[in-house]
Amino acid sequence: MKVARFTFNPFYENCYVLWQAEGGDAYVVDPGMMNDQEQNALVAFLDEKKLSVSAILLTHMHIDHVAGARWLAQKYSAEIMTHVAEELLGLQLVHQAERFHLQVDTRPVTITRYLRQDDELLLADEPLRVLETPGHSPGSLSFHAPQSRFVLTGDAVFAMSIGRTDLPGGDFNQLISSIQTQILSLPEDVMILPGHADATTVGQERAHNPYVKMP
Repeated sequence: MKVARFTFNPFYENCYVLWQAEGGDAYVVDPGMMNDQEQNALVAFLDEKKLSVSAILLTHMHIDHVAGARWLAQKYSAEIMTHVAEELLGLQLVHQAERFHLQVDTRPVTITRYLRQDDELLLADEPLRVLETPGHSPGSLSFHAPQSRFVLTGDAVFAMSIGRTDLPGGDFNQLISSIQTQILSLPEDVMILPGHADATTVGQERAHNPYVKMP
């Protein structure tokens, strides 16, 4: 599975495009575009690769990760998929925007397919496994590609850090448990592709992340 990363908006949020072959379907993970320039950059890439967006996968529904989801779903008639526990956040984008003084589209983002632990999505013939990793938000998800050996973790874990838990619905103990049981239990060579900043590996975080101590 091929992966392209875009970094959008004032929060430097990572949006990922997943695809297998030019001219085929693509998944877009966490489309955080907040202006026309960012939207155009993503569409230009999709057009260059002749990709059609069949699904929008959301690790969670904080505004920096979903600001472009509604627009993208309408443009490509794509499904929006995430956990049911994120639904309230998707309906409260106006409050999230006010909290961070953002001038963006705050119309609700509606989930069209709910995902849960161990659901499997197929992109061409390669599976993408859903992992429930709550703690940063109530229904945070990660997406594991076992054949391509990467995991998209949203804001659960970063290189030498973890996601914040002081926003509504955050839970520190739950987040630590999610990271230990769902992410750091993966093979150590699996690449972690986080929602902000650079990639790392399971082995690196298992050995050195100061916030997560594995037994």
